[in-house]
Parts: sequence; C-alpha cells; structure tokens
Amino acid sequence: MFNKFKPYLIVLISLISLFFIIIFSTDSELIILDPKGPVGAVQKDLIMLSIYYMIAIMVVVLGFFTIILLKYRSSKKNSDYKPDMHGSTFLEIIWTLIPVLIVIALSIPNTKALYELRDAPEATSHKDPIVIHATAVDWKWIFSYPEEGIETVNYVNVPEDHPILFKVTAADSMASFWVPQIGGQIYGMPGMVNDLYLQADEPGTYDGRNSNFTGEGMTHQTFDFVAMKQGKYEEWVKDAQSNEPKLTEDTYEKLMLPETVDKMTFSSTHLAFVDHGKNSEYAMAIRQKYGLDTTIDGADKDAMSSHEHMDMEGHEDMDQDSKKKEGDHEDHGSHEH
Repeated sequence: MFNKFKPYLIVLISLISLFFIIIFSTDSELIILDPKGPVGAVQKDLIMLSIYYMIAIMVVVLGFFTIILLKYRSSKKNSDYKPDMHGSTFLEIIWTLIPVLIVIALSIPNTKALYELRDAPEATSHKDPIVIHATAVDWKWIFSYPEEGIETVNYVNVPEDHPILFKVTAADSMASFWVPQIGGQIYGMPGMVNDLYLQADEPGTYDGRNSNFTGEGMTHQTFDFVAMKQGKYEEWVKDAQSNEPKLTEDTYEKLMLPETVDKMTFSSTHLAFVDHGKNSEYAMAIRQKYGLDTTIDGADKDAMSSHEHMDMEGHEDMDQDSKKKEGDHEDHGSHEH
C-alpha cells in the first residue's frame, strides 16, 4: 500500500520543503521577519500565523488531492465506476464551512492587533509620545518636529524605547509610509492625516520607504529611520536648533517640485505657513507657478478631487498670508513650538 503512495508523498514532501527553503533560507533579507520594535513584532506574528495556516491548508488539500488521484484514477480495476452527479449535500456544507472558519480564525487576531496598534505601545505608554509630521512629496519624505521646531528631509531621528506618533499626510500623490523592521504601513493622502504609533527597541538605522507606486521616482522615495540613545537624541535636537538654517518658503517651494533631493535639516518647520493635512492645494499651486505638469499619478489633476486645483490668485493670497504669519512670528522664529 505504501509503495502506491510513495511517489505522491515524495512530491508532497518536496513541495513543502521547497516552500520552507524559499521562505527561510534565501539570500534575500527578510527584514520584515526581524522586527526591532513592538509594532513590527505584532505584525510579524500576524504574518507568521498566516503562513502557518497556509502551510496547514496546503498539506490538507494536497493530501486529499493525492488520495483522490489514486482512488479514482482511470487505470484502476473498477473502471466502470460512475460518480453520483447529484453531488453530496454533506460535503458541500463542509467545504463551505471550512473557508468561513478559516476567515474567522484569521480575523480574530488581526482585529485584536488592529485595536492594539491604535494606541502607543503598552510598555512605554506612560511616556508622552514625540509628535512627528511625515509628509510625502514626489519623491521625498519631509519630517516636521513641531514641538522641537526642527524639520528634516529623507531621514528621521528618534530616541529608542520612546513612543513616536507619526502624523502621515502627503503634499501631492498618495503615498504609503513604511519602515519594515519598525512597523507600518499606512497611507498618506493630500488633505488628510493618518496617525501611526511606532517605537524602536534598540539603536540603529532602519530603511523606510514609500511602498505605494507614485511615478518614475517612487523607487528613490526612501528615508533613514535612525533610532538613538536618549542622550544622543537630545544632543542632536539642541545642535539642530542652534546650528541649522531656518526653512524659508522659497526653499520649501523647491521641495514641492517632483524630483529627488539629498538629506536636509532645518531649524524651523513648514507648518508655519502650510499644513498639508488641511491644505491639499499647495503642491498643485507650486507646480503651476513653475510651469510644470499638474498631473498626479498619471491621472488628470481633477481626478484627485474637485478642490485639488488652485489658481495663481489663490497662491498669491497664500503667499501674502504666509508673509504675514512670518512677521507675526518674527520674535520667536518661523517655526512652531
């Protein structure tokens, strides 16, 4: 009896072994399975749970497939066998209930994690989170520290073992904020803000990126997520506040242009003159000002929403309001605290 099943069992075992080899023994870096923060750890557990379910389902399905091939093969002696074409109500109920049970089994831990990750990590919930605005721009990331009065481009510094509240938005194309080893991902959209709590458990530099296709420069829309010791982070904050230049609106306008740039640091933030979470028209106006295509993501500019387009008069009014704000804040700099 075993000899009959032997060829099929060999194929089944080989497929399962190949699956494990591909997942766990490839040369590629599966950094998503090497989390360095509590959010990433929860998400890794969900991924592994799904993989275990898939393996179990694959074993059962391939096992039944092998048995059916052997039992009902045409070369068997009872070749006059004719199946009941009316089917089996019992079997139909079984193979309808099984997917339902699988979905329920996966939904419970996912729903629990979804609510758990809405708040700061429990281990450090007693600490006040550092608020950082993460703004996606074609094709760069801008990070604003409103309380510290600092703005960085294409990198973000955070202290280890401290909750960070990212307020993710976008100036133009919809992007997705993702740091695989720390956690994510969450969408950033013009005129909207999505909150995301993250935390790094140990110092290091982790790769972050936009995981949503937004055009030809999307592959270069990356950033460094740098976790530091608390003391080193505080030194960096003081150094940036004292030695880095102020962010002018003219400089920020150039950051709105669809191109890649190097890392930058400023001792004030763009929140003094525009908040993309509330104003989704700024980047469109800048593109118009420089005579660039106002197409976003390969679609017509009206496809984003009816309020995305802004004429030059509106932009001039915005400039005047910004200059007025700059004068009002002259005594304490152009950044918010």
